[in-house]
Amino acid sequence: MDIKNVLKELGIRNSNSGTSTGSKWIKTKGQLIKSYSPVDGKLIATVQATDQKSFDKVVETSRKAFEQWRLVPAPKRGEVVRQIGEALRARKEALGMLVSYEMGKSYQEGLGEVQEMIDICDFAVGLSRQLHGLTMHSERPLHRMYEQYHPLGLVGIISAFNFPVAVWSWNAAIAWVCGDTCVWKPSEKVPLCSIACQNIINEVFKKNGVPEGVSCIINGDYRVGQWLAASEDIPLVSATGSVRMGKAVGTTVMQRLGRPLLELGGNNAIIVSEHANLDIAIRGALFGAVGTAGQRCTTTRRLIVHEKVYANVKEKLRKAYGQLRIGNPLDPKNHVGPLIDKLAVQGYLNALKAVTKQGGKMLVEGGVLKGKGYESGCYVKPAIAEVKNDFPIVQQETFAPILYLIKYRTVDEAIRYQNGVKQGLSSAMMTTNMMEMEKFLSAAGSDCGIANVNIGTSGAEIGGAFGGEKETGGGRESGSDSWKIYMRRQTNTINYGTSLPLAQGIKFDV
Repeated sequence: MDIKNVLKELGIRNSNSGTSTGSKWIKTKGQLIKSYSPVDGKLIATVQATDQKSFDKVVETSRKAFEQWRLVPAPKRGEVVRQIGEALRARKEALGMLVSYEMGKSYQEGLGEVQEMIDICDFAVGLSRQLHGLTMHSERPLHRMYEQYHPLGLVGIISAFNFPVAVWSWNAAIAWVCGDTCVWKPSEKVPLCSIACQNIINEVFKKNGVPEGVSCIINGDYRVGQWLAASEDIPLVSATGSVRMGKAVGTTVMQRLGRPLLELGGNNAIIVSEHANLDIAIRGALFGAVGTAGQRCTTTRRLIVHEKVYANVKEKLRKAYGQLRIGNPLDPKNHVGPLIDKLAVQGYLNALKAVTKQGGKMLVEGGVLKGKGYESGCYVKPAIAEVKNDFPIVQQETFAPILYLIKYRTVDEAIRYQNGVKQGLSSAMMTTNMMEMEKFLSAAGSDCGIANVNIGTSGAEIGGAFGGEKETGGGRESGSDSWKIYMRRQTNTINYGTSLPLAQGIKFDV
């Protein structure tokens, strides 16, 4: 399937509206967004961004839709989401290829991202029959206490370029079964993926008579995101992206006492123990560091290695990096695709300069690739540097395939290094020693939202809650009981007696 047929199948034209209330695409006077592929540098299509007037129309349509959608029984809402999962299965190859071509990740990763969407739909369908509260015993006679969860309202979703479709679906599928409506602002770097998703969903919604406004899209730069964050009609804003963006969104949402759900940057480490299975450790570190060209929030950025196996790990990594194939991500023979754009390339180059300036030593040299197949200027070499954990550049998250090697002596020292950054998303330890494993997973161990043993930092399943602590934002998306943030909790007490006793034994007789 070539990209022209993919665009046709997904309803992408040369020129597209980027604003939708569902089945209706709105003409706007917003700026023109040109979507270029980092794969070959070619213009894919253009998108007209949302303006203030169309944004207001989207929010009003979504608000009215919520009044109807919240009254649909949750299992019925789940049935609609089940059908969305089936529609995604039918378009998996096409949507996966668009994700790969517009964003730059490998086709296999593009397919994996669509599979995440399918999986979260399956999860949400089951969840639609389990939105349960608790029943509590009352201290007052002939009283019953319980809690229940009601739909919250409009959910604003701001997603990042590195996962153009999956992270939106994590929020949307669960929000929909909870009875909420969604307004999605995707990254302006990958606008076409959002249009493709809306086209797929519209078919399902139309067949099921879903109200206009349950799924809305707004496209544009940070200013459109500011409108979303500031809107008092949107009680919850879920934002995925950089720490800088998250602080701005979170501050705006909290100023109006809304709910921010933040999933921000990561500076993730794998601790490689002297007791590690090095074959597993090297494989986990390799995919974690170079997968998606280092552009995952869960990318492995630091490898903290015990001094006894440090030299061995260095040599194995050097050999493994020498076998990496860098090129067109649609070619299954290639391991690493391009960075998203030339701005990302500059950030990569700046980090490499900082490494040497701050006293680091390059183990595997980096650089920008040129020549046939690299015309977009976005292909770079995955690099490895020997550093100290307290280097300023190591403390930062560089969204590129740069892996930092750090030596340690004791487990306590390794955990201190692991926790010694401002971000707290994902972490891992490679060890066959149960005492080390348990210490790493204890309250005195990793301070991250995700802590793995004998797997890498990247590649979370949708069944577990996803998110992290510290500057990662504290939010949780996807599995477990993450659904609760998309609903409002209500405590109910029913008196089925003929008197009115007061709590805490208070007497108030008249």
